[in-house]
Amino acid sequence: MPHFRIEYSRNLEAALELSALFETLTDVAAATGIFPLAGIRCRALPRDCYRIADGHPDNGFVHVEFRVGAGRDVTVLRQAGEDLFAALREHMAEMMRDRPVALSFEISEIHPDLNFKTGNIRDYMKARDERAETAE
Repeated sequence: MPHFRIEYSRNLEAALELSALFETLTDVAAATGIFPLAGIRCRALPRDCYRIADGHPDNGFVHVEFRVGAGRDVTVLRQAGEDLFAALREHMAEMMRDRPVALSFEISEIHPDLNFKTGNIRDYMKARDERAETAE
């Protein structure tokens, strides 16, 4: 944990620059010091079927859900959320100057007893780091 789920209207896809957005959100989340890099995931979910406000075809939306493990202090999460939303707004600023966009961000906690996961990414990250150190 944490995981970013970015839902967006397909009409924004070309301008959204998802790779750069993933990098920005990952960097900001890791920089808080409360989210381990190995646990950060970013996923994008384009939507083809939507209606926004008056239904004008130029209208678009981006909604970012930041799902985190339960148990962190609300004040700490609030500060992380403010930092992440500021980075998101900066990433979206040019697009929002040029077209109508609804931008939203929320943090949700995942119930610790209802969360099941496994993986080996940390093992591979450690091995890559060790190989890099040996190569130096």
